Amino acid sequence: MVRKAQHGNKFSEALKVARVARGLSQEAFSLVSSRTYVSSLERGMKSPTLVKVDDLAEALEVHPLTLLTLAYVDHKHPKGVDALINGVLKELHILLGREKQ
Repeated sequence: MVRKAQHGNKFSEALKVARVARGLSQEAFSLVSSRTYVSSLERGMKSPTLVKVDDLAEALEVHPLTLLTLAYVDHKHPKGVDALINGVLKELHILLGREKQ
């Protein structure tokens, strides 16, 4: 089982990291959300629906799982991304019946 981040997900931080890395302002999301809504997401005041995650990821030109991975990865550990992805990959293989538990 993949362990969750100690304090759950950090979607607010993930969105801001991705937005800044792409060089986008909050206004750049105007086709999918208001600046106020994006700001409230980045401050952790609201949680997006999966449909909204898809929309935000599209505006960022990343896969929705990239955005969600950023929300759950432990940024303090250099191999945090690899560990998370490997754990998820193992779980997917189990759930799809491609690997024994």
